[in-house]
Amino acid sequence: VQLQASGGGLVQAGGSLRLSCAASGFSINIMGWYRQAPGKQRALVAVIGSGGSTSYADSVKGRFTISRDNAKNTVYLQMNSLKPEDTAVYYCNANVVYWGKGTLVTVSS
Repeated sequence: VQLQASGGGLVQAGGSLRLSCAASGFSINIMGWYRQAPGKQRALVAVIGSGGSTSYADSVKGRFTISRDNAKNTVYLQMNSLKPEDTAVYYCNANVVYWGKGTLVTVSS
């Protein structure tokens, strides 16, 4: 059982990044992206169900899009119009119980 997240990096405010999370060793049902900023608790960013239904934190609605490729057992997070306050370590989660290692997103002003 493994979740491999990638795609983080440094970007200027207003820029875009796409995060990917590939699962191996099990089938994905519900998957989500969470983030943890320095000094703050981990918080839900977006979640996608097995049928494609999605839900987003208010702070990212209209800017972030979560999607999945079931054939590749992979979930994506397209992040547009990034803001400095989006700076955090981003974690993917699968089926509630499995966590990937985080990937750092840094947005400079």
